[in-house]
Amino acid sequence: MARISGVDLPREKRVEIGLTYIFGIGLHTSQSLLARTGVNPDTRVRELTDDEVNRLRDIIDKEMRVEGDLRREISLNIKRLMDIACYRGLRHRRNLPVRGQRTRTNARTRRGPRRAIGMNRRAKK
Repeated sequence: MARISGVDLPREKRVEIGLTYIFGIGLHTSQSLLARTGVNPDTRVRELTDDEVNRLRDIIDKEMRVEGDLRREISLNIKRLMDIACYRGLRHRRNLPVRGQRTRTNARTRRGPRRAIGMNRRAKK
């Protein structure tokens, strides 16, 4: 089983897709990594040799920020925006969309499920 940057890559998938399971590596980055290391993108993860895994591991460790380091950097960037109280920081603080999306309708992903504002009470007769 190939373990790179603390992530177990799925054995049955192609290497090209398997690398995208690492946070911070997408399909394009995965393809460029495989081209630089000389690994065939069509091979399955279970068929990788130890030498190929080590080449991939070395280049990812030396040249890329992935997993914990990248998550930490992103959270520190968001915290910095909130500390300086810029517009984007205020939107983060209030759990509202940050990038200019409308909030009158939609925005359910960011704002959470709808909450009932008033109770439907019937007038007693």
